Amino acid sequence: MFGEERTRTLLKPIDPARHSTIAPPRLSVHDLIDRAEAIAEPVAHRRPARPTRRLVLTAGTLAVAIGAAAIAQTIGTSSPDTSETASPPGADPGVVLVPVAYGSAARDAGSQLRALASRLVDAQYDNRTGRYMYHHTKTWGDPVMTSADGRYHVAFADETKVWQAADGTGEQVTIQLEPQYPDQESRDYWQRNLKPKAAAPAASGPARVPLPPLDLAPLPSERTELTELLKVRFGAGAVSKEVSTVYGRYLVPRRTRAEILRILADVPGFRWRGQVTDRAGRKGVAITFDDREHNQQSLLIFDPNSGELLAHELLALSPVRISAYQVILAAAWTDRLN
Repeated sequence: MFGEERTRTLLKPIDPARHSTIAPPRLSVHDLIDRAEAIAEPVAHRRPARPTRRLVLTAGTLAVAIGAAAIAQTIGTSSPDTSETASPPGADPGVVLVPVAYGSAARDAGSQLRALASRLVDAQYDNRTGRYMYHHTKTWGDPVMTSADGRYHVAFADETKVWQAADGTGEQVTIQLEPQYPDQESRDYWQRNLKPKAAAPAASGPARVPLPPLDLAPLPSERTELTELLKVRFGAGAVSKEVSTVYGRYLVPRRTRAEILRILADVPGFRWRGQVTDRAGRKGVAITFDDREHNQQSLLIFDPNSGELLAHELLALSPVRISAYQVILAAAWTDRLN
């Protein structure tokens, strides 16, 4: 099997991840195999990999996906309403995801994004320092298990806490959460077919892994470099994913947050959705991009004061259901691993 270094040596300048931060995989191979064995009807196909369908693509995640191609498909983030339908008393664990609710009226997002950029206030981490960038995120949709007929889906949410220094070193803690479903039909199906050991992924407790040294490129602040980093040339779907990646990896200064909003304002296709509530119960403002060609919608939720990204989601448009989501629960500078 190819290791990361050997693969990168072979790819050299055509390696698409040569400037990327490679985080450890969320699931070990053993855990993923255990989950696969618990599925009555294993997946027999994978979706084609597209830049707009992934939140984060890392070498570690890719390696796990390659090893388990027959049983899992990895997809990105999700989109509109915040509610999760809880399990009734005595039922198997797991919730049905509901799209984040927003108003039906929509208009071009450009003027609203520029206005937000002009009035930003400091985030809690602005004007502070520390050895580590700390991020606490919750993610659903990495990986998704699908029935053999492609109709029913289940994914295991995880909470991840990452402490990363400028040289890439630090620590990552991952907690596996209960299964979550994009619709009630999937929940009913998998509650009949998912074995108990896969229905309680958090039982083994948090997994703590050290982060190796890494060439963590500094976040650019100028418009030209940011435009390149956000892959604006590929359109609004790709930009949505890259914005999520940037906020999940860096502590973005206020000036750079404002520039990102102005870049988004100039990208065709984003629609202003006004005030929303994210999955963590926080008030925000949202924009969406409908990619009708690929039957998906991207949703970005920003803090209405600081302009920080709170959440990024992907939604299938027909039928309407969640594909995946990432919620950034906390971001801070710190000197301690705790």
